[in-house]
Amino acid sequence: MSNPLFRLFNLLRPAANRAGRCSSLVLAVALAATGCRPDQIEHLKDSKRIGIEAENWEVKRIMPKDLLHATRWAGDSLSATADTLLRRTLARELAAGGVARAAAFCKPETYRFVDSLAGVLKATPRRVSERPRNPAHRGVLPAGEMRTDTTRTISRESQEVFFYQRPIVLNNALCLRCHGEVGKDIAPADYALIQKRYPQDQATGYRLGQQMGAWQMSLRRDGVAEFWTMKTRKKWKEHKMPKLF
Repeated sequence: MSNPLFRLFNLLRPAANRAGRCSSLVLAVALAATGCRPDQIEHLKDSKRIGIEAENWEVKRIMPKDLLHATRWAGDSLSATADTLLRRTLARELAAGGVARAAAFCKPETYRFVDSLAGVLKATPRRVSERPRNPAHRGVLPAGEMRTDTTRTISRESQEVFFYQRPIVLNNALCLRCHGEVGKDIAPADYALIQKRYPQDQATGYRLGQQMGAWQMSLRRDGVAEFWTMKTRKKWKEHKMPKLF
């Protein structure tokens, strides 16, 4: 008959592995079973990392609510990255050549770094507005979904596709040079350039703090599930912003 201490040790070991450390009870059982004294035990180095790795090997079921949480995380990460790069890029281009040069860069969803991150997340981002500069970006935005800049709309469109939306707020004074009041914030010569590029422009007359539109994204289920796995298993690191200056 096998030693009952060994049987108890084997029963307790999975729980200790999931906790990422050896419990004192399991250690005591191990010592008793092997006949070793505490001063004869060589303690493991880097036990925290070993515990995390052991937990990562454990199979975890992803529930529907987990996928909805991951959709928000992914959407927030991608849209925040795009907004940050847009601010940095516009500051650089406005300083280098004014509105005439900067206007061509107000498309953060097309930036190479943003497109690369969207590929990792298997997301398709777009910006929409009820008063767009480009008619292709026109969209209907119910007031209930645009209450504050922290409002998020998350849904599962189908078995394989999730939807994410958050408001876009004009919170950078630099944006007024293209989206503010004509004659006050926007120089007449600059507005003429904007109208030449976008004859159907409606994206002027905004004030600081005003909502301009929304980020909308479609995200594939496999990308959302992979993001949840990486995030919860501490394998996801926020992508480092590229150096622009």
